[in-house]
Amino acid sequence: MNEITLETKIADLLNNYEGMKEILIGINPKFEKLNNPILRRTLARVAGVKQAAIVGGMDPVDLLNQLREAVGQKPLTLDTQSHDSSPKEEETPKWIEQIPYAIIDANALLEYDKNPLEEINKLLKKLNGGDSIRLLSDFRPEPLIEAFEKKGYMVYSMEESEDLFVTYIRK
Repeated sequence: MNEITLETKIADLLNNYEGMKEILIGINPKFEKLNNPILRRTLARVAGVKQAAIVGGMDPVDLLNQLREAVGQKPLTLDTQSHDSSPKEEETPKWIEQIPYAIIDANALLEYDKNPLEEINKLLKKLNGGDSIRLLSDFRPEPLIEAFEKKGYMVYSMEESEDLFVTYIRK
């Protein structure tokens, strides 16, 4: 098997290692979301170990080494500062005060077997410059944040409470 790194996709882990879903859930109960087939088909394909750690509120190197040990690979000694899991502190942009074009509740969509990423992408096509979408979820959607930033969208995410993250995506 390939060596597990911070960039290894969660879907690859699930496909290549027997019992990996249970191992991940055992490491962090927040990974119980992997029981949802839509999340396994979507976010798990784009999320690497580092992003999964951020979603789970963990140190990426700690998660990496727990996974490596679980499959018989030696732990790595990495500079944890270069793999900091805490989101960058940034000033709250004024544009999040605007009324959003749409508000999406990712948890509700998942409950009804709908794909939040698909729904967001449909809405983004309808946005005019300056319009935004507000995404509600019970975890920081790090893989989505990175994907939308790479596509050139402005993204701002904040934790409103222990189980509510609000992420703004602006065209």
